[in-house]
Amino acid sequence: MAITSYPFDSQAVTETDYSRLFREFQNTGVADSVGGSGLSVTADGTGMTVKVNSGFAIVRGHAVYSTAIEPLTVTASNTTARVDRVVLRLDPSVNSIVLAVKTGTAGSSTPPALTQTDTGIYELSLATVAVGANVTSISAASVTSDRQFVGSAVGAWTTATRPASPRTGRLGYNTTTTTWEFWNGSAWGNVSQSVDWSTLTNKPSSFTPASHTHLWADVTDKPTTFTPTSHTHDWSQITGEPATFPPSTHSHTWSSITSKPTTFTPASHSHSSYLESGDTISWANGSKKPHANQASGSGTYYAVWVEGDGTFARNTSSRRFKENIRDFEIDPDAFSKLRPVIYDRKAIEGKGDPRKDEVGLIAEEVEEQFPWLINYLDDEVDGLRYDLLGVALVPVVQRQAEQISDLEARLADLEAKLS
Repeated sequence: MAITSYPFDSQAVTETDYSRLFREFQNTGVADSVGGSGLSVTADGTGMTVKVNSGFAIVRGHAVYSTAIEPLTVTASNTTARVDRVVLRLDPSVNSIVLAVKTGTAGSSTPPALTQTDTGIYELSLATVAVGANVTSISAASVTSDRQFVGSAVGAWTTATRPASPRTGRLGYNTTTTTWEFWNGSAWGNVSQSVDWSTLTNKPSSFTPASHTHLWADVTDKPTTFTPTSHTHDWSQITGEPATFPPSTHSHTWSSITSKPTTFTPASHSHSSYLESGDTISWANGSKKPHANQASGSGTYYAVWVEGDGTFARNTSSRRFKENIRDFEIDPDAFSKLRPVIYDRKAIEGKGDPRKDEVGLIAEEVEEQFPWLINYLDDEVDGLRYDLLGVALVPVVQRQAEQISDLEARLADLEAKLS
């Protein structure tokens, strides 16, 4: 018989039949909002492992539900880089959907292809994992999510995770372009097409307003006073005119001034004491005449800070100047995300050329990892506390010291076993 119908009472219905039925109700994907945490893949740099968050998904008409974070082992790295995939793998022959890591080809930047058959194994990709050459751990930055999402009568996706092989008329919301779109059989198109003025044809070059009137109360942005148009008056018509006319504000060139003195005796005045020998600038908090001193001779020297109101202050760090002292946790891995750059500093308008090829960091980028290193002015990012970068590097050095110590211990154990 060429026609099959189901399900009915007292009728045997196979999982293939149910799968074909359910996939018409819902496509394959993670049951969550686009960008949600359902079945998301992460790594924390603690070894060759990744972790898959809990969540629910539909795979080719079959359901899978995870209630805990699941760790997965990534195959050891090669001498050349590769790209692996983390997948949900449906295998009807063993009645299961499992998490798995598909190992990529060494030396290739392309992740392994997905197996997607109609009645056999079907794989749903959750993420790609960039495995560097000779690495011993997977960093967070190495994991890129490529989950497809379901969860409503119509779909939602990003441009990168649109449904594969959609039917004509497939409708969904694209969070990348923030538009509703549909599959027209050969390409994705916007449900509501945008129209640009330049693309309109046969439009008039000008629009003549029809005859109309406005109430004075309806007129907006009208002036409170009205400057009279240009006109003249006979002098005889002017009343209340003054008998004399003080000159209006004006200027003269120096050469046009007559009888000017040849010299000018200075008026009585004084100078601030900081210009006088041996005095101390009180607002510099102990720094004597920095405009004339050199960093030589005896005495204590300090790094000088400038406060927001222009006050100079020495940089102190003794315990007696501090309170509420406590440990401050710093993520060593955050340093791998910093980007040294070379740039040209903009010149002050009208005051010379820009300074070329300065090397440093961009404060807005550092703020994403170390907001406590940033100076703000008028609630905007203004500067970077380069003097505190050394403090931020302490946990990096400490971790490297621990790693070196651990490696030395392992080497010693190996040498002892070989001897």
